[in-house]
Amino acid sequence: MTTLPPPATKFFPDDSLEKKIYNIVENLSDYLPIVNDRNRLAFSLYKFMQGEGDHPNILIKSTKIKIEGITPEELAAKILQEIESIKSGD
Repeated sequence: MTTLPPPATKFFPDDSLEKKIYNIVENLSDYLPIVNDRNRLAFSLYKFMQGEGDHPNILIKSTKIKIEGITPEELAAKILQEIESIKSGD
């Protein structure tokens, strides 16, 4: 029996929307201690930016993420501020 090497990981380009959104959420890691919660939130925010998902105020509650050191409303405001900077930069 042989072991195959793991599949290669293909990273997003630095200027892609996906990378920008995942960076926003990763920068909030002080408030979001669980990695999987950050990934779930980033994916939901990406869907929102594509016009398919809920507003960040709703996502904070519906994704059931663990938040520490900040209120959900303050976290949503920070996320909205960062999303607006992405929209204005495009």
